[in-house]
Amino acid sequence: MTITALPISAHPAVEGGLQLEVTKVVPQTESIVSITLADPSGRKLPSYVPGSHLVVQYGEEGVNAYSLTGSGNGPSEYTISVLRVEEGAGGSVAMHQLAVGDRVYVSRPRSAFAPASTATHHLLIAAGIGITPVLSHARAAADRGTTSSLIYVYRPGAGAHVDEARELLGPALTECGNRDSFQKVLAEQLTTQRLGTHLYVCGPTAFMDGVLDQARDLGWPGVLLHSEAFGAAELDEGEPFTVNLVRSGLKLDVPAGVSLLETLEKAGKTIPNMCRKGICGECVLPVLRGTPQHRDLYLTEQEKAENTTMMCCVSRSEDPELELDL
Repeated sequence: MTITALPISAHPAVEGGLQLEVTKVVPQTESIVSITLADPSGRKLPSYVPGSHLVVQYGEEGVNAYSLTGSGNGPSEYTISVLRVEEGAGGSVAMHQLAVGDRVYVSRPRSAFAPASTATHHLLIAAGIGITPVLSHARAAADRGTTSSLIYVYRPGAGAHVDEARELLGPALTECGNRDSFQKVLAEQLTTQRLGTHLYVCGPTAFMDGVLDQARDLGWPGVLLHSEAFGAAELDEGEPFTVNLVRSGLKLDVPAGVSLLETLEKAGKTIPNMCRKGICGECVLPVLRGTPQHRDLYLTEQEKAENTTMMCCVSRSEDPELELDL
């Protein structure tokens, strides 16, 4: 698969975005490559909140989200890092085939993992490719003159951006190569942080859950805990239900094992979507009646409790019938 030439049209997920040119491709590890993108005419790019991501289009229909590694302050280029994953839709494989001079469609930067402006210190925790948004946080903290520390867990030889993290953080960086060393460091740092510290974690879902659970067990309030996931856990097929589309006058059956998003698409409805894993927040729909079975990683606990919106790619219904404003 190649994406040297721009696709005929932009995917809905990148509409209103930018056409950028690859200016640098740098291998980080055997399976991770950093890709730098810039405006072909040399213009400045939109600034962004630390922890933001870009949606990048590959081919005619494919889109994937990748975290930006810069501070976000007046950038002339965007840099992302991509882990090659052989299975799946092929986005990472296509990204690894990019070369200097290629052009791609990208969205404007989006954020669901912003730093807290009131934090007195930022405790950053990353595993594997989860280093990318966390590195953005560390760079932004350095630019603002606030403090941060980073625990970075990676397999020997598989750590991306290690040299950059060492130069940026110095003794505030702790590197861990195995679970035992990480657990020891985590326990120590969770119990010695000063008042006002916020914790940010990014990596595989199970890794993040373990960190957040341990923090909560030690008394950290939820308002101080922040996370961003790169993958969702496998979900069960769920129970069948009926969805009533009020504005469309349609009533559709959603079978077990078929998502609400798929059901809507089969009925001719175009729903903006990107990850189809309950992570990106693109496919949010307003709920008028019924109780959604929230299975996403995007909505906050308060938003889920309000039951006024749902992510139709993974979430289902607790009730036999759900009514949507669609």
